[in-house]
Amino acid sequence: GKKLGYTFNHRNLHNISLGQGQEAVAEQALDLAAKEGHWVILQNIHLVAKWLGCLEKKLEQLSEGSHQDFRVFVSAEPAPCPESHIIPQGILENSIKITSEAPTGMHANLHKALDNFSQDTLEMCSQEKEFRSILFALCYFHAVVAERRKFGAQGWNRSYPFSTGDLTISASVLYNYLEASSKVPYDDLRYLVGEIMYGGHITDDWDRRLCRTYLEEFIKPEMLEGEICLAPGFPLPGNMDYDGYHQYIDDALPPESPYLYGLHPNAEIGFLTQRSEQLLRTVLELQPRDSGTGQGALGTQEEMVQALLEEMLGKLTDEFNMAELLAKVEERTPYAVVALQECERMNALTAEIRRSLAELELGLKGELTMTSDMETLYHSLFLDAVPESWVRRSYPSTASLGSWFADLLARISELEAWTRDFSLPSTLWLGGFFNPQSILTAVMQTAARKNKWPLDKMTLQCDVTKKSREDFASAPREGAYVHGLFMEGARWDAQAGTITDARLKELTPAMPVVFIKAIPDDKQDARGLYPCPVYKTRQRGPTYVWTFNLKTKENPSKWVLAGVALLLQT
Repeated sequence: GKKLGYTFNHRNLHNISLGQGQEAVAEQALDLAAKEGHWVILQNIHLVAKWLGCLEKKLEQLSEGSHQDFRVFVSAEPAPCPESHIIPQGILENSIKITSEAPTGMHANLHKALDNFSQDTLEMCSQEKEFRSILFALCYFHAVVAERRKFGAQGWNRSYPFSTGDLTISASVLYNYLEASSKVPYDDLRYLVGEIMYGGHITDDWDRRLCRTYLEEFIKPEMLEGEICLAPGFPLPGNMDYDGYHQYIDDALPPESPYLYGLHPNAEIGFLTQRSEQLLRTVLELQPRDSGTGQGALGTQEEMVQALLEEMLGKLTDEFNMAELLAKVEERTPYAVVALQECERMNALTAEIRRSLAELELGLKGELTMTSDMETLYHSLFLDAVPESWVRRSYPSTASLGSWFADLLARISELEAWTRDFSLPSTLWLGGFFNPQSILTAVMQTAARKNKWPLDKMTLQCDVTKKSREDFASAPREGAYVHGLFMEGARWDAQAGTITDARLKELTPAMPVVFIKAIPDDKQDARGLYPCPVYKTRQRGPTYVWTFNLKTKENPSKWVLAGVALLLQT
């Protein structure tokens, strides 16, 4: 304060945390501070969105005639998306803005994690060797889980607000447990850290498994014998002082790469590709929408949209005649029910596509007034994006409009072939269903009825064949063959019949046909199997479908850390 020409003490400071009905208190503090030359700190203004307009007006009023020492400081959490930017423009334009950026990369994150402690921390526990080793492993664990989010859905299915508070509380728990016990309670520590301290943030079961697996790899009895590598080429250090640990990070930590997180290098390629596509799409959306495309090009935007619209209407087939299909079904088997449900959902989607395109066509001809919905559809067609009204009736997809529509026609073709006589196709395109769970459940229901097994005590057995779709002429006598699966994070070795490391730049290699068969729970041998989640798209998370148990010669934890999953779309 003195360097800036202020006389300042704690009585000149009004520190107010907003979000609990403190708005009136804040206004009184601002009035007093403006008169007396005090400082006001308003914390968490993002929690009082409705009051921010009043704050903007208040600051504008106080900007003239106030004491020369009067200052206002405001803080807010970063907005998760552009739609959540709620701080008024007037406040932003008239302020000096400072942001606190989180460190990037394992090197910076590991140093920052260790910065939460000191030499005194390392010396405070009676079991000093055990405490230091586990504390360093916790710091590495914290850095990994915080930085892994940059890999998108392959890193974490959902984003979690892990903080340094989780690390410092875990360190306190570690100290208390080691002081209370002569033996290191590894299981208790892993549970408290993985299921409560960090696990308390986690809402997805597969993310919980990932968190648990990291701790099982990092915190175990072998760590005290120096037999643990936190990452390839980065062994857990021995007993060092505080500065020694920082120096060890600088000297021994390998260069930044997905290997430090247990991921394959392809994970970085996929993440950067998606980020680039998102950036380019945003740039495209910023282009002016009312200009022509230039001489010699395809014509104006309107002509392009009109041509696309006519092409799509021409290719779109008639809706399924549900009355005819119902009359054709002799027995409503689980498979027939699934086929009928899929036809109904396809009808709802194609009806909306046909209706909206026909409406837009009339609007472009001037026979109907253009509505906001028609404008939105128009711009979606021009930007090669799937229109919102179609998405609501559709299946999850990350494809552009052209690819999405081609995929839609392929799905219709598959359904037409299946509903000719309702006999099960030789191989099922699992990704071609609105609801893939329904066909997998139908496999279990059919086996349950045939063998009189209780449905709730059954599971699916997955045998990966060495053949492709074209090699199958008929469906199996029990179960089903499914195709259209892709593996992310690893690949399937057809000759060895196991999961193996992915090849560089092969992000989502195709799987051979998989034979799905229902068996009782107690007949499933879990040894040498990796429980692999199946998702509809690379967004993972809410697109989860099922769990396929795949054979592996390596420890399944390797594939957990690598984020290995099966996808129905690439």
